[in-house]
Amino acid sequence: MMAGMLTDAQYRFLETSRVGRLATADGRGVPHLVPVCYAVEGLSAYITVDEKPKRTDIPLKRIRNIQVNPAVALTVDRWDEDWSRLAWVMLRGDAEILAGGAEHDAAQARLRGRYPQYRAMDIGSLPVIAIRISRVLGWGDFSGGGA
Repeated sequence: MMAGMLTDAQYRFLETSRVGRLATADGRGVPHLVPVCYAVEGLSAYITVDEKPKRTDIPLKRIRNIQVNPAVALTVDRWDEDWSRLAWVMLRGDAEILAGGAEHDAAQARLRGRYPQYRAMDIGSLPVIAIRISRVLGWGDFSGGGA
């Protein structure tokens, strides 16, 4: 359990789920939502920029948003036609961009361990979004893990 914030069932749900949705907003409050791969460690959640095709002339919108408005939410959910199995966990907090250092490198290693696709990518020099979890919300049946 994470310092009383995440229940053991919620933590297992996050560990077995594969995709989350990162919500950021720009300085005017305009929302931006993208699917992401993530890893939770202690009181932080980590998301890396990867090598999938993107524009290279400007930082990603999620990075630009965090630079002006660090408040973010990461939601992980499970949909099922059997609505008794629906579940979601939302991690809220402020995000920061890690460009290097021990925490950056540990986050990249954790993400590589969780997602085999990252092992073939040269992500070591790419930024990591570190969400400092300040609030956890959740609902539903967390048994059976995520989807």
